[in-house]
Amino acid sequence: MRQWLCNPSILCTQHLLGEHLEHHMLVGTINKGISIQGYLDNNLLEINLLKDRHDHLAAEMERRGMNHQSPLPDINTSCLPDEQLEVTIDRYKALTDLLSRCPKCKERSSQWI
Repeated sequence: MRQWLCNPSILCTQHLLGEHLEHHMLVGTINKGISIQGYLDNNLLEINLLKDRHDHLAAEMERRGMNHQSPLPDINTSCLPDEQLEVTIDRYKALTDLLSRCPKCKERSSQWI
């Protein structure tokens, strides 16, 4: 699971769909009370942005002509400690990592950066 937290227009189709799917999986994990500490320790997730980020990804999917029909379930964060809710992602590092890994995202980013 990873939130790239860049402009969704930059994401290639694989990364767009992958991040969208991972949001659904992560909400299920949180709602089941399974630990997500590893994602937080590795700077891969901002819990407070799950809903908004999902909605931005869904909007980009629809902009590309995809048929998004999977609203994100409600997230029960009541069992999570405050320090987990306060973790933030280094967006510059995430974008740099994405562009170094994926030539398609790098090519798309040249239109937006």
